[in-house]
Amino acid sequence: MASIAPRPDQLQEALADVPQGVPIVMLNMLRFRETAAYPDGRPAISGRAAYAKYSAEASKQVAQVGGSLVWIGEALGSVIGPPDEQWDQIFLIRYPSLEMFIRMINSAAYQDIVVHRTAALKDSRLIATLEKDNPRPP
Repeated sequence: MASIAPRPDQLQEALADVPQGVPIVMLNMLRFRETAAYPDGRPAISGRAAYAKYSAEASKQVAQVGGSLVWIGEALGSVIGPPDEQWDQIFLIRYPSLEMFIRMINSAAYQDIVVHRTAALKDSRLIATLEKDNPRPP
């Protein structure tokens, strides 16, 4: 099942167990549409091009909350996983805390650019992780 944006209850539920005040790393797995699906009928561009528009602005938003890109790569193929789950790009972004991630995604500046992400993606996964140095509190 394709997932582009979290349902409001899904976001709260998924992040409820993430400790506050410690760095988190978000695992992003993306599958692009061949042609971006803008709801307002903008001229046709590829999903990758639409995501590049989103990424150029989103990277500024990430930096403003103290986040940074850890790693980015093109996915080559799934060695273990469902055959219908193939990805084009995978990357990791470190945020200083869950609070900073939430601040970013709720900002007006971020909300203005998320249309490009939504139009670009056929499927995605966003998984919050804790680095080994910051284990979950008991």
